[in-house]
Amino acid sequence: MRTNWAGNYTYGAPRLCRPTSLSEAQDIVAGADEVRVLGSRHSFNAIGDSAAVQLDLSALPRRIEIDAAAREVTVDGGIRYGDLAPVLHAQGFALANLASLPHISVAGAVATATHGSGSATGNLATAVTGLELIGPDGGLHRLSRESDPETFPGAVVALGALGPVASLTLATQPTYEVRQDVFTGLPFDALTEGFEEIMAAATSVSVFTDWRGDAAGAVWLKDRGAGHPEAEFHGARPATGPVHPLPDGRAADCTAQMGAPGPWHERLPHFRMEFSPSNGAEIQAEYFLPRAAAVEGITALRRHGERLAPVLMISEIRTVAGDDLWLSPGHRGDYVAFHFTFRRDWPALEAVLPGMEADLAPLGALPHWGK
Repeated sequence: MRTNWAGNYTYGAPRLCRPTSLSEAQDIVAGADEVRVLGSRHSFNAIGDSAAVQLDLSALPRRIEIDAAAREVTVDGGIRYGDLAPVLHAQGFALANLASLPHISVAGAVATATHGSGSATGNLATAVTGLELIGPDGGLHRLSRESDPETFPGAVVALGALGPVASLTLATQPTYEVRQDVFTGLPFDALTEGFEEIMAAATSVSVFTDWRGDAAGAVWLKDRGAGHPEAEFHGARPATGPVHPLPDGRAADCTAQMGAPGPWHERLPHFRMEFSPSNGAEIQAEYFLPRAAAVEGITALRRHGERLAPVLMISEIRTVAGDDLWLSPGHRGDYVAFHFTFRRDWPALEAVLPGMEADLAPLGALPHWGK
């Protein structure tokens, strides 16, 4: 029996194939009536399931080819960010952003427009400059932003519909350091009155909340610059020690805080690669709203705080820059992400999600493709 990472979904695919070469993967695709790719399983729905064949590309030979002159790196379709990032850093290169979990696969994150945080930074798919797909006949099809400007924006965030991703080429930049400062007790009034200023205060900003009371909660600032050593941040106070997003979580699982500078890949994610990601026994949901509707979204969600309390573990607010990728939430422009980590209790969630979604829908809410 195969389940996703959280254990809330059991895959029904009768056949799982784990090729060890690209040619083997091509043969499997050519001989199958239906194929879906299984990434790092950090999805909470049926998007990676199939009525015939599931394809796991994690055993493909690792491919990390750095083109220093073009500032690009080409990687295989099964690699994870946590495996790629240290190699890039050692060669003097970096990615513009990372998600909260380095454990996720590059191809899966790109295909679903998964994101990090940063008002001026796009989601992870925006780093893609080229990709290679395995078509239904097993042949390889190459697309790039330079050579295929009209169709490329429709092929990057494609949910696997155009075929398994054999390789991706990503834009890089010179490596850099990031420091992480955490402040607690951010008032909701301060958040809504100064939303854009707060979310643009660092390279990456996350606000963690349970949507109850007058205090939004903790704000995590990840900054390439001097950071935020001040004694106050919009009414929030510096954390007295390392913290976890969950009140009862182990801070040791998280990347280094307290303003200690470190390599980009050891600060931009919330969680460290060497530890199990987050909690596991949970269900996650996420909704994207146009940035202009952020304050209205916060106001709407606060009305659901007490109803969410029995099932909500933590919620996170992030901002992401717009893009031109057709199936990306950023195709509409800059956006805000409202992320929810729930206890793994689907009947209880069924009772609270419809009301919350009804309030967010008029604001232009879109769901995360994998959640």
